[in-house]
Amino acid sequence: MGETKSHTYSKGELFGYLTGMFGQNLIYQVIAAGLVSYYLGSVLYIPAAAVSAIIFVARIWDAINDPMMGTIVDKTHTKWGKCRPYLLFFPVIIGIMTILCFVNGRYTDAEGFGKVLIVAWAAVSYIMWGMLFTVCDIPLWGITSLMTEDQNDRAKILGLARIAAIIGGIGTVITFIPDMFKGMFEGKYNAMVGTDGYTQAMAIDDTKKAAWIFTVILFTVVGTIFFQIAGIVTRERVPGDAEDKRGFIDNFKIMWNCLPFRQILISGVLRSPLQLLMILAMPLAMYYFLDNDTNNIGKEGGDSLLLLKVGLIALAVFGAQFVASAITPALVKKYENRKIYNFYTIAGAVPYALIFVAFKLSGGNLTTLPWSICLAILIGLAAASMGGINVMQSIMIADCVDYEEYHKGYRPDGVFFSGQSFLTKLAGGIAALIQGVVYTIVHFSGDNLAKINNTLATTDTHFYELDGGKYAAAMFFLISIPIAVGMILSALPMKNYAMTDAEHKQMLDELVERRNSNKENQ
Repeated sequence: MGETKSHTYSKGELFGYLTGMFGQNLIYQVIAAGLVSYYLGSVLYIPAAAVSAIIFVARIWDAINDPMMGTIVDKTHTKWGKCRPYLLFFPVIIGIMTILCFVNGRYTDAEGFGKVLIVAWAAVSYIMWGMLFTVCDIPLWGITSLMTEDQNDRAKILGLARIAAIIGGIGTVITFIPDMFKGMFEGKYNAMVGTDGYTQAMAIDDTKKAAWIFTVILFTVVGTIFFQIAGIVTRERVPGDAEDKRGFIDNFKIMWNCLPFRQILISGVLRSPLQLLMILAMPLAMYYFLDNDTNNIGKEGGDSLLLLKVGLIALAVFGAQFVASAITPALVKKYENRKIYNFYTIAGAVPYALIFVAFKLSGGNLTTLPWSICLAILIGLAAASMGGINVMQSIMIADCVDYEEYHKGYRPDGVFFSGQSFLTKLAGGIAALIQGVVYTIVHFSGDNLAKINNTLATTDTHFYELDGGKYAAAMFFLISIPIAVGMILSALPMKNYAMTDAEHKQMLDELVERRNSNKENQ
């Protein structure tokens, strides 16, 4: 068999695609780290049980919506291709909906039906945002298998895509930014400050809410501009099906009947608690180290090393993911995909479990420098496993597209990458449900959370001291034990993965030869 020519992307396209991936993930973190992890509960004070229910229902809907969108993508045939049209026309719409998610009333200020309306808008806007985001998320990942026929180039772009997504994860710092803008809005509420304690608390909350909306607009505009670039510069090179008559139910059957893809799906569902780290990392730093106010950094008489400690945690979360995502494509060239995947899952469970052990051994106070360094190391090792798993999942899903084309003659790019989108969203929903249950049990929610925030804002009390440290314990439990259990379980379906690397290479070589032969015969 002679050597066949693979068509692949240019450096300019690669850069443009990665720029779009960065912008998309910046917007994603505005919602995931901003709205879901902090704003709904700690600014609007919507009860944790309601927030968890909203997120869980949205994720159940995504279980239907994502494969539907994958079906639509696979049926799309335009002069731009089947994935690129969505990347051209939807980023601005997603940006507008992102901002609208934050335009809502505060639950503690409303009564009766007003509370219902606040929760209803939180639910409707979030679900609408999720549907719109899916319209671009599936094509953004799916187009990677259409931009190149070369296996190494595809592993490269997927690895770099995960790095770009991690860099876009800088959006998680949105939790810290609004406090920096509070001074712009305090004058509006000065008349209320200094009266009774309740009114003073309202003024503090109103100022923070205004600063949050201002910050969200800034982040979203920047993210949307970058996101738009992916649609403008990318091109599709791998031909799709000339005519796709498969329906929604047919695509569900395709996903389930493809054994390697089914194994990836089951593994991803079992690993769902992993999302707790990304949901809670920045809120934990905000409360546990900063007592819910970034202005405590540099505060006279405060902890002079506070910025260093928070910086160590942030570096651990994002830096470790970055490194793991960067080295994983190189590992793929040397080791079996299944072995790399299972190493990340099983070895990654250890540091997650040790996080809660460290919290207990420290007596609940990890804010001293030695314990902060210890915590950063454990979180870094844990986050590295997450980064590696994410890259491997994308690479292996792309391989499953080739598997299906080789055996069945069609490429379900949209449907299979909708599975990745579905896994991410379902994992977030299950993680949010776990969080909501734990927060409800310890009463870190609603009116009580408003009282906690007011106590932290008006006294010298530290968060980890409140109510015997039970709120801090709840946070550390969530980013430790459920994740460790989920990681171990997720390795089980992949023990006997149904496609070896050698088998995939043979399939891909034959597919490239088929395509080139078809072009020569046209």
